[in-house]
Amino acid sequence: MIWPIRIDIDPTTIFPVLVALYYVVIVAVCIKIIIDTTNTTKALAYLFLVVFLPFVGMALYFSIGINYRKRRMFKKKLGSDTMDHGTLETRIRAFSGDILKKHRHSFAHYHQLASIIFPSAGIITANNHVRLLKNGETKYPEVLETLQHAQHHIHMEYYIYENDTIGNEIANVLMEKAKAGIAVRFIYDDFGSKNIRKNLVKRLRESGVETAPFYKIKLVALANRLNYRNHRKIIVVDGTIGFVGGINVSDKYINARPYNTGNHLFWRDTHLRIEGQAVVNLQHIFLTDWNFCARDTLKLSKMYFPTLTTKDAYGNQLVQISVSGPDSTYPNIMYALIQAILLSKKEILITTPYFIPEKSYTDALMIAALSGVSVKIMVPGISDSVLVNAAANSYYEGLLDAGVKIYKYQKGFVHAKTMVCDGLVSFVGTANLDNRSFDLNFEVNAIVYDAELASQLRQDFLEDVGDALEIMVEDWKNRPYTTQILERTARLLSPLL
Repeated sequence: MIWPIRIDIDPTTIFPVLVALYYVVIVAVCIKIIIDTTNTTKALAYLFLVVFLPFVGMALYFSIGINYRKRRMFKKKLGSDTMDHGTLETRIRAFSGDILKKHRHSFAHYHQLASIIFPSAGIITANNHVRLLKNGETKYPEVLETLQHAQHHIHMEYYIYENDTIGNEIANVLMEKAKAGIAVRFIYDDFGSKNIRKNLVKRLRESGVETAPFYKIKLVALANRLNYRNHRKIIVVDGTIGFVGGINVSDKYINARPYNTGNHLFWRDTHLRIEGQAVVNLQHIFLTDWNFCARDTLKLSKMYFPTLTTKDAYGNQLVQISVSGPDSTYPNIMYALIQAILLSKKEILITTPYFIPEKSYTDALMIAALSGVSVKIMVPGISDSVLVNAAANSYYEGLLDAGVKIYKYQKGFVHAKTMVCDGLVSFVGTANLDNRSFDLNFEVNAIVYDAELASQLRQDFLEDVGDALEIMVEDWKNRPYTTQILERTARLLSPLL
């Protein structure tokens, strides 16, 4: 018979050991945060959490705070066919450089903006026709018609794609085209479009549509993989027509009913339909994303870039595509926005659903306003996140003091991501003004150097002002002190939002 071994543990002895171990772990994690986190604001946010909410703070830091990826782990080289990647890049650089010289006068005082972007991330193209699409009820009919006329291929990638009425309408066209022999490829973000994984995606595959989830979420690394999402919304048809902007595929973007009735909230958003050579870059982005997340690799071929070899006159609008993400050497979109702000001389109009920017961005806005530039910002009055809205509120007082005018949209939820500068250059894309868009997610913006489009976007902004309330600086400063404290506290978490 084996007698059980009895071990007597004295609580008065073990408790101090556990306490000491607890503090050692806390100090060790804080040291790691200080060493590994280059962004001071983000480091302070994590330190705050670890010190005051140790278990929650450490769990958040080790799940989403550590950059487990290498800087360029997402970048896969494209395959080669009759025209390899190096050849294409060389042609693109020469192509952009030539346009920059020939159309120098058209860029006006934003010539430096175009110059800083194109060597690393933005092809400059001149042969384009751009159409502004306001809200989902305008975008989706254009998308459906364009898809129905596809002759060779359809490439599509979305952050959010819903299994609802419009989602199925578009899916039906994709399946119909795939059965007709058209190559149809669809990338969906595995987090943003999680609701279609087991139903709509299966139907698409069975009908011949090639599908691929972007950065598939795995249980083991669930939290970390919630970062680095594909926030892009891109459609490319036959390499000549592209769509890009803020509108996902969901019924909530269609304002068919009276706004703010029942469960329906009016969604104000902006998208672009581009026909011409700027689609080259949208195509290139899609192919790179596809080769990262799909099982097969698409070889680079001239058939995907027909506008590089034809001289069809699509239009005369200058377009540049700015792209950024974890695979970018620089935060190209943030740099482009800041450069445009600093180059502006008269007016800057900004619309964004999430305003938790880097200090360099707010500094640029204040410098512009203090220099006499009219700076106006449209933000949601009705937000889809109480915490994000509270953090955003904490940034407004400094901007208001500098002369920036801020409007809170009241008609519904404003989801557009646009900027118009001096009535000459326009930004429309997927990037919000926050750390997640500037650093963690894959984003894409279109920059259009065209007075006509800028005028249309400016008119839309002024119409939205009619449905908004301006924040008055004195009223804002007189808000309840407890509200200001809560907003400042939420701001401490802004690098994590």
